Amino acid sequence: MTEVEFTIREAIPDDAAEILHALKVIGSETPYLVMDEKGMEMTPVEMSENLANLYESSNNVLMVALADGKVIGTASVKASSKKRMEHIGEIGISILKDFWGFGLGSLMMDELILWAKESEVIRRLELTVQHRNQRAVHVYEKMGFKTEAIMPRGAKTDNGEFLDVHLMSMMID
Repeated sequence: MTEVEFTIREAIPDDAAEILHALKVIGSETPYLVMDEKGMEMTPVEMSENLANLYESSNNVLMVALADGKVIGTASVKASSKKRMEHIGEIGISILKDFWGFGLGSLMMDELILWAKESEVIRRLELTVQHRNQRAVHVYEKMGFKTEAIMPRGAKTDNGEFLDVHLMSMMID
């Protein structure tokens, strides 16, 4: 297997255009995400403003994975600004297909968990994953996530086939 060097860091406003491009490619490469080939459907200016706001947030983060200076993946924790829900962070990880199988998803998840622990706001991380994506389910379980529910018809394919989705969580204390 080829050795690849990654850098994972918090996204900055200057990353906006590259993040949008990477997400568009990722959306066209995998059937496991809600996002499709349209990507995030926002302009680089909107994304840049979004990143500036995220950077100031104590319970939201977007990290980028870089290889050779290019964005090859993103990892995020998205939480509410409402006091009663601010402790719940929803995780999202997206990686270009060329970089699957190198352990990058696990590294990014480790970074998100560490960030959540240091945030002192996030006390519950949760994510959804399609049941057919057993590789991801296994990785999340290995990292300490528990399946709380399997949601019938939690997603559907482009052909309209309904899919079961795991709701998984990890408590942070």
